[in-house]
Amino acid sequence: MTESQLVELVRQAVIAGCLAILPVLVAGLAVGVAMGLVQAASGVHEPIVGFAPKALAMAAALVVSLPWMVERLAELFREAAAGP
Repeated sequence: MTESQLVELVRQAVIAGCLAILPVLVAGLAVGVAMGLVQAASGVHEPIVGFAPKALAMAAALVVSLPWMVERLAELFREAAAGP
C-alpha cells in the first residue's frame, strides 16, 4: 500500500465515520434546540430537563440508524480489504 492509498483510505474512513454518526447528532441537536426553547419559554432551567429528552432522542436515533451505520462502515472495511 502506497502512501497516497493510505491517505485516501484514512480520508474515506473519516468521512464515513462523520456520515455514520450524523443522524444521532442531528437528533440531539433538534431535541436540544426544542428543549432550549421550551425551557426559555417556561422559565425552568434545570439541566436534567434538557438532558433527558436529548439523551433519549439520541439513543432512539442510534437504535434506528444502527443497521445503516454498520453497513456503511462494513462497506468501507470491505473496500479497504480488497485493496487497489
